[in-house]
Amino acid sequence: MKKKCIIFYNKDKSKAIEAYKQITNFLKKNKVLILSSEKILEADFAIVIGGDGTLLRAAKEIIKKDLVTIAINAGSLGFLTETKLEEAIGACQSFLNGNCKVEKRGILEIKINSEKFYALNEVVFSNGGMGKRLTSLDLFCDIDKINRYKGDGVIIATPTGSTAYSLSAGGPILSHYLEAILITPIAPHNLSSRPIVIDSKRKIRVEHVKGYDRCFIIVDGEMIRQIEEEDKIEIEYSKKTLNLFIHENRNYYSVLKEKLRWGDNLC
Repeated sequence: MKKKCIIFYNKDKSKAIEAYKQITNFLKKNKVLILSSEKILEADFAIVIGGDGTLLRAAKEIIKKDLVTIAINAGSLGFLTETKLEEAIGACQSFLNGNCKVEKRGILEIKINSEKFYALNEVVFSNGGMGKRLTSLDLFCDIDKINRYKGDGVIIATPTGSTAYSLSAGGPILSHYLEAILITPIAPHNLSSRPIVIDSKRKIRVEHVKGYDRCFIIVDGEMIRQIEEEDKIEIEYSKKTLNLFIHENRNYYSVLKEKLRWGDNLC
């Protein structure tokens, strides 16, 4: 039976376009059927060509089905899309041959009233940036209050997202093997407000404190909307996961060193 594949690629990057052409030619020669995006539920695996932003956008579709995803870097950093362009055909061949190591990445499910959103990296509650007044948020873990955060906002991230915005805001790096939720305040007004890691089995509730500046919800870099007083916002670990193809010789810590210069000498 023919394998079926769905491909997402950044149509604004020449490297991604060229890689897409080469990969589609390879797949056709190997009798792989390439599906359009609306037929994702029929696919056997997915390929993403671009940067981490391309993968974050594609993930919202890919998690509709339990697909192995080959993420190919045609961007700059490529922390998540770690397969290099020159390794792309070899990675596809390895998958077709059954030589496939897979990492499951946790996903956050965000409920805003009756709507649902999914985040591979993080959901951000932000006052909108420089020049804005303080916003204030109350966070609860199940029925227990965690803290009241005053400042520019709060980042709620997965272990995958711990190396993204949260890291820039002073949060720790969490191993992607963990099932945990990371809470990192953004420019907190109180110096004692520090990042905290919550058990993934807990549900987080977010409430905007009245009388403070407006606050916006941003999911994996996509602006959702401004919080309203009556909004009910809950965040928990989803049963959905993103299943990333990983090279056999991959070392997570070497990726940290290569991409983020982790552990490099300062002088």
